[in-house]
Amino acid sequence: MIQTNYINSPIVITPFKKRVITYAFHDIDGTHSLIRDWPPVMSIVLNDVIENGLKEGYDSDRNVKRLVENAGTKPLPETDRFCVESAGLSALTQMEWAIRRAVQEKTVTVQCDDSVNSEIISLIWQGKEEWHHIAETEEMKQMLSENTPRLFKYYEKVLNGFCRDKNLVLARKNPEKFRIKGSFRFLNYLKENGIKNYFVTGAVVQRGMGMFEEVETLGYKIGHGEIVEDIIGSTWTDKVPKNVIMNQLLDKYGIKGENTMVVGDGRSEIQAGVDMGAFTMSRLCAHMQYQKQLHIRMGTNVIVEDFEHEDIYKILIAK
Repeated sequence: MIQTNYINSPIVITPFKKRVITYAFHDIDGTHSLIRDWPPVMSIVLNDVIENGLKEGYDSDRNVKRLVENAGTKPLPETDRFCVESAGLSALTQMEWAIRRAVQEKTVTVQCDDSVNSEIISLIWQGKEEWHHIAETEEMKQMLSENTPRLFKYYEKVLNGFCRDKNLVLARKNPEKFRIKGSFRFLNYLKENGIKNYFVTGAVVQRGMGMFEEVETLGYKIGHGEIVEDIIGSTWTDKVPKNVIMNQLLDKYGIKGENTMVVGDGRSEIQAGVDMGAFTMSRLCAHMQYQKQLHIRMGTNVIVEDFEHEDIYKILIAK
């Protein structure tokens, strides 16, 4: 088993008590995998929606090509910041935010309550993903149900063209290049000491495809008794927030939040971990100063650049 051990270390941010860890919930993109360079892609897709709306054929192959060619070529202040702030949210929530912003900017016209729309935009900025208690017009709900999944698929096409497909080919030849340093060692260390690892993602999970395929290409076997027990995410039409997934796992296996560890680079998974009393580990590059401040304010326990720092293994002691 693994027990946490508080030490004086530069990677320790928020003090934590000694506890036994039995389950670990891990984000994938940016935490363990480098296959998807998603922020510049999402930023340009969301910005394009806000500026141009959802015109007929907005998800055409021609527009996919245009955004692939232009992704990451210039700063897009609002959507660049949104990608940082919303990291870890389900992609469907991120798509919905852009559509709602387009409604706010009048590039998308629909009968709705503007004050309600603004309220939900604010909630998304705060990291919220559920607002079933807020009444909306049928026109707004219908427009969102038709366009949010469609925009999500459009975004995935741009992502595939920009980086995902070519990186997947390269990863088959050299998986280590697309793994965060020390990732495999870390996951295997946890597994060998009795921890059950779960990958939790805001992306769509379909066996043998997409995120599932990427994880297996990087060498992480998925299944009962493997290095990763399961990978859980959303569908094209139904978002499942990470806090919901994690709490469902707690209930399913009868475990307490304090006996879990949450590892990620996004605001949503770390906040979910803090809220359920888990030991939290943020994986952030040295240059990510804004993200670091976000995670520090949330109360993350540890911040690491990769999984090679030896203090990780002095904090997570094998018993």
